[in-house]
Amino acid sequence: MLLSTRTRRPSLLQGAAVTLALLTASVTASAALPAFTFDPTAAGLTGSVINADNILISDYSTVMIDGSGNFTQTGYLPITGFQLSDTTFSPTGLNSTYGLYIQFTGTGTIQPVGGGVSSGTFSTLNYTLYGYNGSATFGFAGNTPTETASGEVALASGMLISGTTLAVPAGGGKFNPSANAELTVSVLSPAFFNSPTPFYTAALTSFSNTTSQVETFAGGFRIRQGGGSLNFEAAAVPEPSSTALLLSGLGVAGLLYRRKMGARQS
Repeated sequence: MLLSTRTRRPSLLQGAAVTLALLTASVTASAALPAFTFDPTAAGLTGSVINADNILISDYSTVMIDGSGNFTQTGYLPITGFQLSDTTFSPTGLNSTYGLYIQFTGTGTIQPVGGGVSSGTFSTLNYTLYGYNGSATFGFAGNTPTETASGEVALASGMLISGTTLAVPAGGGKFNPSANAELTVSVLSPAFFNSPTPFYTAALTSFSNTTSQVETFAGGFRIRQGGGSLNFEAAAVPEPSSTALLLSGLGVAGLLYRRKMGARQS
């Protein structure tokens, strides 16, 4: 299971996961992302127009896992900033006069694949993007994610196209969880999504969390103030994204290689 991480020397599979992270970061940095324009005032929010190509998100969520490797994840993803051509910025008023967050719930399965590493897939993933005026805080009441925003306006919603998860041991019983997903985008407040017109119909998300952001408990863990990003694409593709395929390929290749090397040494 995801929580069954044991302390041992880094495996080739862990190296594959690190390679994937570096490759993904390199591709993201070098490739031009589809640009978009948000107009908060058109949805009754007290903020300025946003021109960007990437959304930066924090993560407050809880993951529950049963004995068969089935998991449920719920939480809030407050938007902390934006990027345009790799330049990070915070729009005027964001998280002071108004805010944006995503509420989501997802299910799936996760299983060990060797070397203390666990990988999985999402079966369902549903979300709603909200906007609100004023400020808000995000946290937990026990293991339940909480938020204090009021007067929210639903801006968009969507569901899973494909998604994967990965947990890599970091020693001392700790681990680093990550996830990638492709989602549909259904616009609920068209004026907010200023351009392009019509707006993009799919989104790509990627989250990577460090051990300091993971809080374990019996049967699961919390992610407190984790990190991720979201960008858009023109059309939803009804099959796993290239990142998900690469992730799976690296994981299987690493596992097979370890078995092969073990057979040679025996």
